[in-house]
Amino acid sequence: MTDPIRARLAARIDELREEHRDLDRMIDTLLAEPVVDELRLRRLKKRKLLLKDQIASLQRELDPDIPA
Repeated sequence: MTDPIRARLAARIDELREEHRDLDRMIDTLLAEPVVDELRLRRLKKRKLLLKDQIASLQRELDPDIPA
């Protein structure tokens, strides 16, 4: 894998991690509300899980497990 491709993957992983942290903060804020919007909470959690899966996939692409 070339350095520019690795750099793009790493940058994308950083973007996704930032969005994941933002969702985490949004979820915490929502849970602090006296009345929780359950539908919104489920959607945020689902999006957060999707981001986690995307991050893991890109991380595997960036650093594949190659048996020695």
